[in-house]
Amino acid sequence: MSKMVNNSDVACDHCIDGDNGPAVVFCCTCHQFLCKLAYEYHRTDRHLSKHNTVGLDQEGARQLHTTMKPREHYCSQPSHEDNKLNFYCETCSLLVCLHCTTVTHKSHTVKEVSTVAKTHQMEITEALEDAKRVVTKLTGAMDENNRMIEQVDISKQIAFVAITKAFKIFQQTLEERKKTLLSELEAISLSKTTALTLQKEQFEKMVGDIGHYADMASQILQTHTDHEIVALGGLIPTELQATLKRVQTISLTTNQHSNITVSVQTDDIVQQLSTLGNLFEFYLSPSSSTWMSTSLAKVGTRYNVKIQSKTSEGAEYPHGGVEVKGVMRSTTHNGAVVHGEVEDHRDGTYTITLTPQTAGPHQLLITMDGQHVQNSPNDLDVRPKHDYHTLFNAHQVINCNRPSCVAIHDNGDIYVGSDDHCIYVFNQTGQLKNTIGSKGSGYGQFFNLSGISIKGDELYVADTYNHRVQKLTLSDKFLHKFDQKGSGQRQFNTPWSVIIDSNNKLIVSDCNNHRIQIFNEDGGLFLTIDGKGLGNHSFEYPWGLALDPQGNIHVAAHGSNTIKVFTREGVYVRMYGDPNHPIGIAIDDEGYSLVSEGGGNCFSIYDPEGNKIHTVGNLENPYGTALDPSDGSVFIANYGANTVLKYCV
Repeated sequence: MSKMVNNSDVACDHCIDGDNGPAVVFCCTCHQFLCKLAYEYHRTDRHLSKHNTVGLDQEGARQLHTTMKPREHYCSQPSHEDNKLNFYCETCSLLVCLHCTTVTHKSHTVKEVSTVAKTHQMEITEALEDAKRVVTKLTGAMDENNRMIEQVDISKQIAFVAITKAFKIFQQTLEERKKTLLSELEAISLSKTTALTLQKEQFEKMVGDIGHYADMASQILQTHTDHEIVALGGLIPTELQATLKRVQTISLTTNQHSNITVSVQTDDIVQQLSTLGNLFEFYLSPSSSTWMSTSLAKVGTRYNVKIQSKTSEGAEYPHGGVEVKGVMRSTTHNGAVVHGEVEDHRDGTYTITLTPQTAGPHQLLITMDGQHVQNSPNDLDVRPKHDYHTLFNAHQVINCNRPSCVAIHDNGDIYVGSDDHCIYVFNQTGQLKNTIGSKGSGYGQFFNLSGISIKGDELYVADTYNHRVQKLTLSDKFLHKFDQKGSGQRQFNTPWSVIIDSNNKLIVSDCNNHRIQIFNEDGGLFLTIDGKGLGNHSFEYPWGLALDPQGNIHVAAHGSNTIKVFTREGVYVRMYGDPNHPIGIAIDDEGYSLVSEGGGNCFSIYDPEGNKIHTVGNLENPYGTALDPSDGSVFIANYGANTVLKYCV
């Protein structure tokens, strides 16, 4: 077609070698170029005369572009070459005309071309869609490859800067150390030289004095008469002997060693430097990094957030040095912002400390290298500080026979130990949900239990008059016990309270043995704090136990009318308060202590410094105390009134 448009000669499709000249027309029906002779035959044949032909002059070529249609296929059989191939024989995989379908392909599977074409069009369309999808995936993969190539380059640059920075620090440190050693060398050398010079000058002076008197003596002997020698008497010998005696009083050995030795462990340092640093084929992924906090956000109280940086594969990233930021933004107080203090532990973990100044809803935003970590931003409710001065009347009363102790589960359930020798479980509205245990000495049975503590889904019980401690599940399945009465190790005499610290150590007040026993998670004895000692360590009948935010143990000494504080290693810290026979004690996350006083029929609140700030009275022999970790509510086992009281802060 391009030759035709460019007015070039086009060969005739009917002539064998183009002997009759170039084509002059194009038959749009046959899709053939025709020379003059072929066109004449085409024009006079009754079957072909109606075909649409176009001249190959310039105007005809332009017309050809707009009028040329796809060539219709005709049968090649001589007897019906004018029949269109409108059918397809699937048996032979061949286009055929209507006449062929009734003769040659009579018994074959034949369909109309349009029907077969639609099927092929659908297949082609599906193939195209598949191709598009594959190309889309390949394009995405190529984009990811490009992104990774860029990331590799970025990681390379970051690593390059880190390596350069690290070795620059090493070089600076080595240079500073070199200067220090050279300075020390100069000082030592100067000191030795000065001392030796002074000693040499002393020697020189004595040699001069001796020479002076010796010269005088020699001159007298040589030039003076006997009378003159007698007149001088023993003056010269005396002075000379005195000088010689002074020489005898000093050491003629040099007072300094000449050696100055330097010791630099080059072999060890070179060995360490040769293996210094590591490269890893993974990179930090802020969006995969996680954070957690175990404390409540409270006005004026430090709120700690622990960050664990991770790779894109979710593995822990073992290196520090990442820019970490933490911000707490109020959503109500004009967007007040608190910026956190960040501590890099250099092992891929970080601690952010924030101290909110306003109560109410906040957003916590944590970023690493400018990107948010997982679950950031996060909604956070900052609570006001506890105001225990407002405690006067109970907000809720739960009836229970002789309640001795109380503990609150994280889900809000209230566990109450009773003189019914069981534990009653109430929901937050005070409805009884369950009863754990019964009277007896078997597994899961109790005899006057006095202390309970909950850790996760496990329940620890001070089974007081069975002289043992039991460990059960919250579904009342027995797990373990310490059950030997006595005063030896791992033995008890009326254990009263039991608590679990952050290291899963079990702490028991061994009341009638006047001591605290601390056990490892495997049950082995870790430490005993003996109250039968003298001075600060002494206490009588320890009943209540509690841990403050620093992990110190507070002992409510019922018989000593005081609260004693010890570290978890048994070191005495301090004492405070003058409670009247204290029984139960609980400590909030700010360090305020709530102490029930059996002798005073009240409970008192002490600030973190141990000063009493408030007292709530009109109770009847209050025993155990507990705090709801979710909102700070105070629970008192009001033993004498057969009730458990809840005070909302």
